[in-house]
Amino acid sequence: MKTVLRVKGLRKEFGGLVAVEDVSFEISPGEFVGLIGPNGCGKSTTFNCISGLLDQTAGTVEVFEQDVSTKRPDEIQKLGLTRTFQHTRLWRRMTVIENLMVPPRKQFGSGLTDSLQALLRPHSSSAEGERLDKAYSVLDQLEVPHMAHNLTSELSGGQSKLVDIGRSMMGDPELLLLDEPVAGVAGPLAMKIFNNLRNIVDETGISVLIIEHNMDFILRQGVDRIIVMNEGKILMQGTPDEVRGNREVIEAYLGATGEPQEEGI
Repeated sequence: MKTVLRVKGLRKEFGGLVAVEDVSFEISPGEFVGLIGPNGCGKSTTFNCISGLLDQTAGTVEVFEQDVSTKRPDEIQKLGLTRTFQHTRLWRRMTVIENLMVPPRKQFGSGLTDSLQALLRPHSSSAEGERLDKAYSVLDQLEVPHMAHNLTSELSGGQSKLVDIGRSMMGDPELLLLDEPVAGVAGPLAMKIFNNLRNIVDETGISVLIIEHNMDFILRQGVDRIIVMNEGKILMQGTPDEVRGNREVIEAYLGATGEPQEEGI
């Protein structure tokens, strides 16, 4: 089967610090995969290497079977990979639907000037109408069409996360990397976000790789597979049930005594 993402022998050093060591995994089409591990274990560094924000020290990254190890972030994005960041990047003085309509900022830099210039460029009314239809369709998929005309400055943190995910979907990505999309979000809304993502994966066939710190939460959210990192390395990969029953994972999260430290299972 064709792989959407293949990471092989990934290593990233910062001076004398090895942040990621010999990380290897694959993502298949239509998979919903969680990447979990304690804080500081290398999850976000791995994301940054995959998306081209950081140059890896060693190893390779393939996106849709193309080696992107030396490509720029914008070149990787053009292949069909889109990512979000832990902190949302929305236009706070614009409505939700306007945020979705703005052509995506270059995810890895750029900013106000490029995006406003894109808005001001002449384009056909039919193309604009198609983009508007797409924006409303995305809001329907996320089950928040009622927020279309709200200013994003009025949204809660969880609602802002939903809009950020919506913006990432406007380009019809085939691979979506989400960096802790429910961090700081209240339980019911966090579950709603995961349920919506599960439905989108099932309906569209998109592949999703999602970073989550809370193991207890992600084990209950319908992901197909979980990759567990600890101290910069892959500890194990498996189904939620396999992860839940793995003693090494339990010790990494809970300590050898099995008593909860930060999260529970």
